[in-house]
Amino acid sequence: MYKILVIDDDMDICNLLERFLSKKGHAVKTAFTSNTALALIEQENFDVVLSDFRLGSTDGKQILQKVKEKSPETQVIIITGYSDVKTAVDVIKMGAFDYITKPLFPDEILLLLDKAIAKREELIGQADSGKSSPERESIANKNKKMFAHQNAHYISGISPQAKEVEKQIRLVAPTNYSVIIYGESGTGKESIAQAIHNNSARKHKPFVAIDCGALTRELAGSELFGHEKGAFTGAMHQKIGQFEAANGGTVFLDEIANLPYDIQVALLRVVQERKCRRLGSTKEIDIDVRIIVASNENLNEAAAKGRFREDLFHRFNEFSITLSPLRERGRDIELFANHFLKLTAEELNKNILGFSPEVLAVFKTYRWPGNLRELNNIIKRVTLLTDGTEIQLSALPVEISFNHKFSFNFEGGNANGEHHKPHDTKNNLKSVALNAEYEKIVETLEQVKFNKSQAAKILDIDRKTLYNKLKQYKLL
Repeated sequence: MYKILVIDDDMDICNLLERFLSKKGHAVKTAFTSNTALALIEQENFDVVLSDFRLGSTDGKQILQKVKEKSPETQVIIITGYSDVKTAVDVIKMGAFDYITKPLFPDEILLLLDKAIAKREELIGQADSGKSSPERESIANKNKKMFAHQNAHYISGISPQAKEVEKQIRLVAPTNYSVIIYGESGTGKESIAQAIHNNSARKHKPFVAIDCGALTRELAGSELFGHEKGAFTGAMHQKIGQFEAANGGTVFLDEIANLPYDIQVALLRVVQERKCRRLGSTKEIDIDVRIIVASNENLNEAAAKGRFREDLFHRFNEFSITLSPLRERGRDIELFANHFLKLTAEELNKNILGFSPEVLAVFKTYRWPGNLRELNNIIKRVTLLTDGTEIQLSALPVEISFNHKFSFNFEGGNANGEHHKPHDTKNNLKSVALNAEYEKIVETLEQVKFNKSQAAKILDIDRKTLYNKLKQYKLL
């Protein structure tokens, strides 16, 4: 049984929630005014507070602030209307657990309450000895299942960045907002788009992903909007466009900044009017799609440089999510590595249980320029090369083990805190020059992903000279 406070100036809502949640075994108190609510919060500690955002003389922000001052582990859920979703986003950034929109549905309320309670139990567990009771573990497991994205290959991560993205997915998924997902190549932008779709009311309709970087100017219009037979040379049959095929569902436009400018003009009309026209046709086709786009560059800056239509950017920019690169999500690296290992081992029918401590140490210091995509590919490679039950350092490709060696020595030092720059103990002009040369070689090798011929070309030296330098600095 958990203690729940319901705050709403609508007496009917308070009474309905009190009866419903009491039948589910919770101890429920209600408040129809902000003064009554603040007094109850001062007198008692609650596990969860359900508060309407608009309360006459006060609002959900003040309630949230008061609750967190009194009991930081208490979870606050804001009740709001769809018109206040952007306000709800601000409240969540201030520390609210989540929001729920009117009209209220029993199953949705119970789902959100269970998640909030699980979060509270997690915070209490961290404050205590760190050991979880069976009841607490059961609730945590239930919470994980509730946020399943209906994609067996998707996991959200455990880092603060991953938790924030998960919260944003929960926040925006139930709406029809267009979303821009920013992130470096390989950070999982399509997986996030799929997660938004799978947690929306459109989840039973198509999810269509389109790589805009692969669309040529000649084919983009046909691929997106379709064409009629004879519309152009080679159009032997009628073709349904991707927007038409996704009707009722979600269209994901990856690397949207690569879309040809004239196709951006046609796309703007689709976004504005929710109609499209096949090439070679005069008939307008009504479409109902949600649009999610992704980019590894800032679309606002691209618009300012004239490479992306500003009006199209503003149409898409109803909500945005930024994904951190893998190198900034240290706590997630081992989690994702084990996840990819499990999938690959099953695919190859191998009994590999995990990684050696040395391999995990390399994974945590490597910079992962290709992010999750690179990690997944590396796991596939080392799994194929491993015959035993544990992946060893010898299975790693040279670019990772080599990178780890100079990263460990040059940037981080060894276990005793000693650094191994080529001339670390001297301050004369020669040693400064050698250290600068060493750093430039390392930087260039990283830039070209350890292609020594390319590195030698960039450094304007021959390949033999580069090898001699690598031997000199003990980088081979």
